[in-house]
Amino acid sequence: MTRVESHLAAVTQLLSRYRIEPVAVEPGATIPGSYWGESEAGLIGDRIYFRYDTPLHSVLHEACHFICMDDSRRTQLERDAGGDYDEENAVCYLQILLAGEIPGMSSLRMCSDMDAWGYTFRLGSASAWFERDAADARQWLVAHRIIDESGRVTGTCRSR
Repeated sequence: MTRVESHLAAVTQLLSRYRIEPVAVEPGATIPGSYWGESEAGLIGDRIYFRYDTPLHSVLHEACHFICMDDSRRTQLERDAGGDYDEENAVCYLQILLAGEIPGMSSLRMCSDMDAWGYTFRLGSASAWFERDAADARQWLVAHRIIDESGRVTGTCRSR
């Protein structure tokens, strides 16, 4: 599984587009704002917390929650991003897209890491879902102007 440490500079640059501040914590320390605990990333406000052993998929997933939530939820964010079924699917779709923007990473590798962690999708894998069953997630992201009609990320967060 890909760790954030391998891609820290690129992840920091990517997250800065969305005004998300990555914050590293000491090895072995509890990660503030982590929903899952252990080495999983945490969210508090506009900060995403991680250790160097945190999986990259976890950092991107939590960042995508921040990107996909509305302004009112974002201002009160601490640990539980909330959201509904459609938003969760959009988060997963965006996380796969953003992986393709990190040098040395790819959308396919992200799908593999998601499968290894235990994400579940109706078609049995993240890549099958992304390629054949995620039109609703893609449309959700377009409707909220997080990606454009051609599927490129816009670098903006949902506002409403």
